[in-house]
Amino acid sequence: MSVITRIVTEDEADLRLDRWFRRHFPAITQSAIQKFCRTGQVRIDGHRVEAATRLAPGQAVRIPPLPPAPPAQPARPALDPDSAEGRALMECILYRDEQVIVLNKPAGLAVQGGPGIAKHLDGMLDALRFGGADRPRLVHRLDRDTSGVLVLARGPASAAKLASAFRSRTMEKIYWAVVAGRPSPEEGRIDIALKRDGGNRGEMTYIAERDDPDAARAITEYRTLDHAARKLSWLELRPLTGRTHQLRVHCVALRAPILGDWKYHRPDQNNAFTAMISGLPDRLHLHARALSLPHPAGGRLVVEAALPPHMQETFRTLGFTAPPPAAPQRVAR
Repeated sequence: MSVITRIVTEDEADLRLDRWFRRHFPAITQSAIQKFCRTGQVRIDGHRVEAATRLAPGQAVRIPPLPPAPPAQPARPALDPDSAEGRALMECILYRDEQVIVLNKPAGLAVQGGPGIAKHLDGMLDALRFGGADRPRLVHRLDRDTSGVLVLARGPASAAKLASAFRSRTMEKIYWAVVAGRPSPEEGRIDIALKRDGGNRGEMTYIAERDDPDAARAITEYRTLDHAARKLSWLELRPLTGRTHQLRVHCVALRAPILGDWKYHRPDQNNAFTAMISGLPDRLHLHARALSLPHPAGGRLVVEAALPPHMQETFRTLGFTAPPPAAPQRVAR
């Protein structure tokens, strides 16, 4: 395939570039799209762009030669709601109405498929139709090993409104994390730009240099809720921006890597990291605790999610006391 140019159509307005690519070339991976953008092989109207760039009708997208598509995999059969796996998915539901479904996503369940990922939430969504004409749609993501609140839209109109809310940052997100170390000061704001890049561990997020043209501003507010001596702390994290792996890298910048985060922890920064988690579950201790966002039909929806089993175990071991999640609320505001 040679270099080609495609024009963005009216019905593709405001679509993210990476999603536009996957719509036209389903076999291409997210990492390949990001690499094309980072190296300038993909351009819009001749300009370098990021994978998250929003498109406008009439723009010309430069498409480089693409890698050959992998052999087609047999389609995964639709999940039976009455199967054990289907019932387990039903138990994850925190809230449901005609327009929205909110889940407490288990740690370890990928949101979408990819290389080596046979089981993922996106492949299960037909089980959550509940008689509706439309298949529920993902409107945001959580990392595979992050648990907690995940929102689904039950139709295209709801999906558009919810996606707009996430883009405009009119939602409020709260995460809980158990980290190695005790931040100083115990609460504050992290305002450190990040960038995505390749490496021997695949695509990763890095702290960017001040003058890096590929840097994206990332802001997180944090607060220490409890601590076990100076070795382990329970943090509340409020991301004000939505960069990939933002919380994980910002905790490293805080000199308090998240327990179980072997992708980003820094042994040279905290040599006691391995010893600290001796006897504790060796899994990522990051949980999307709460989300408050505009409901597509008006008002605000506020949902909280209980901790996953491995974090409950760690809390018991360390003597941290987490309040139970409040019942979901839809409030006029």
